[in-house]
Amino acid sequence: MKKIGFLSFGHWSAGAGSQVRSASDALLQSVELAVAAEELGADGAYFRVHHFARQLASPFPLLAAIGARTSTIEIGTGVVDMRYENPLYMAEDAGAADLLAGGRLQLGISRGSPEQVIDGYKYFGYVPAEDSTDADMAREHTAVFLQAVDGARFAQPNPRPMFPNPPGPLGIEPQSPGLRDRVWWGAGTRDTAEWTAQQGMNLMSSTLLTEDTGVPFHQLQAEQIQRFRDAWTEAGHEREPRVSVSRSIFALVTDQDRAFFGMRGREDQDQVGVIDNVTARFGRSYAAEPDELIEQLRADEAIAAADTLLLTVPNQLGVEYNAHVIESILTHVAPELGWR
Repeated sequence: MKKIGFLSFGHWSAGAGSQVRSASDALLQSVELAVAAEELGADGAYFRVHHFARQLASPFPLLAAIGARTSTIEIGTGVVDMRYENPLYMAEDAGAADLLAGGRLQLGISRGSPEQVIDGYKYFGYVPAEDSTDADMAREHTAVFLQAVDGARFAQPNPRPMFPNPPGPLGIEPQSPGLRDRVWWGAGTRDTAEWTAQQGMNLMSSTLLTEDTGVPFHQLQAEQIQRFRDAWTEAGHEREPRVSVSRSIFALVTDQDRAFFGMRGREDQDQVGVIDNVTARFGRSYAAEPDELIEQLRADEAIAAADTLLLTVPNQLGVEYNAHVIESILTHVAPELGWR
């Protein structure tokens, strides 16, 4: 069995063919797609977070709204850029959203990706300490956040408080039991995957690794996953970790599918590029008739190694079509691969 969810970037634009023409459309349709995915039997609704862009940015109101409209589907992010976050305020938001969802939050966080503006986190009031990098700052914010959601009590209470306090130092409220175990880190390298395991976070890996050894992407990602699991065991954590990978996968079952995704060009093979002056390998997309698609996916070693698969969806094509994309995988592909 494999958990299957969707991952949406929440784009909106007024361009031709877009069914998501405003921020309101993006938010409301995100809720509707999560509801539809739950009805179809999908396991997760995940959302990317980008700042200074016409995409989803502030995840917690959205996650809370989805939590109130659904009852079983996991609700998550992939990922929140910790360079931009006040970790204590975020801990309050995350605790509240998780309680509203009944403990279904799966919170993906990370250092983030190249953004729309130069050093955008500085506009949010965050600057790396002297002799530190923005990646260092993201990990520092993460450490504070993890301690807060884990119930750390660190604040000296006022001797004359407005309301009675329990004895001793105070911590962030509300606390949501189990949330600490449902935090994931988006790792872009094998070394970062090992660090993720050491911190006791689940592993979230996408279709991009910021390193290249010359082997196919899915094999490099499978190695990353194995190194994560080995490091987890070595760290001595008691629970079993989770691992997700994301893929663009389209089963061509209708003429509309074939018109949209039947001619994918070079997207059906890995690509190598440069991000932030670092060589990166990008994984392929999948689009084929179900029988062919099943055989292609059977050979993807990273998908086989992960317990969770996130389907990246073209959200600007609207809720109805994206629900069809998800349903096609759940009905025509997943059973044949033993995912269902």
